[in-house]
Amino acid sequence: MFKQKKKLFQIAAVGLASLAILAGCSSGEASKNETEDGVKVRTVKVAYDQASKPISYIDDKGNPTGYDVEVMKLVDELLPEYKFEYVGTTSDDLLIGVEQGKYQVGVKNAFFTQERTEKFIFPKEFLGLSSAGLVLRKEDEGIKTLADFASKGYSLAPIAANNAQYTIIDEYNKANPNNKVKLQAGDAFTVDVVQWVNEGRVDGGVMIEGPFKQQVLADDGAYHNLKDEVVYNEFAVIKTWPLFNKKEQEFADAYDKAIAQIKEQKKTSELSKEFYGRDLFEVLENVNR
Repeated sequence: MFKQKKKLFQIAAVGLASLAILAGCSSGEASKNETEDGVKVRTVKVAYDQASKPISYIDDKGNPTGYDVEVMKLVDELLPEYKFEYVGTTSDDLLIGVEQGKYQVGVKNAFFTQERTEKFIFPKEFLGLSSAGLVLRKEDEGIKTLADFASKGYSLAPIAANNAQYTIIDEYNKANPNNKVKLQAGDAFTVDVVQWVNEGRVDGGVMIEGPFKQQVLADDGAYHNLKDEVVYNEFAVIKTWPLFNKKEQEFADAYDKAIAQIKEQKKTSELSKEFYGRDLFEVLENVNR
């Protein structure tokens, strides 16, 4: 009788251990496999904002693509010990998911902010470059800088406080206390800047060049009918970064080695031309952020 009870306890323990392993595998933790030549391969989840064309999006065939995604694919090729699994999601879920470990890394045209360093690992090497500009009505196309915009006393489309674009404007205001842009924190991470400007709800809004081209200048853009009504004036080119989970320092270090090689081979410049229509790396020496 004692032996039977002991055996039942052993079976129960094995069952509980199995359940624990299954639970761990479904929690978003990276898994490990081994190739035929004995190299241990770790599968990591790479989250990307699936609605941010041409930065990151899902193409007509259902495949992840865009500048950020294609650069990460090149990184994957140089890291045989890793296998990248791409997960399309929203910008908000990406930030929360990477912070909580649901994803090991996320790409979303992310700018550096000091606040974000408390939640994520920023690697040593940036991922790409992004043009940030003001969307304005055609009659205001003479406004080229934030200083011009501020001196007019114009209203700016609200920006969520956790959006790095808010930080960019806030940094300008702190550096120019006598000529501040009217900065309002919004409830949503982003607002429909083109529509707000066109309707006259605000005088201007901050936007990234790539999405502006897709929405306004592209023939199939949602606001192509406004191509003669609104303009985009660049005020800065800014470095963008992948965001790594705080426990992924080894992974971030591996990324650094790979991306440095990719930049040296000018592959990032090629992808910048392909997805943004210009090589933003040509102005790298003038990038201050």
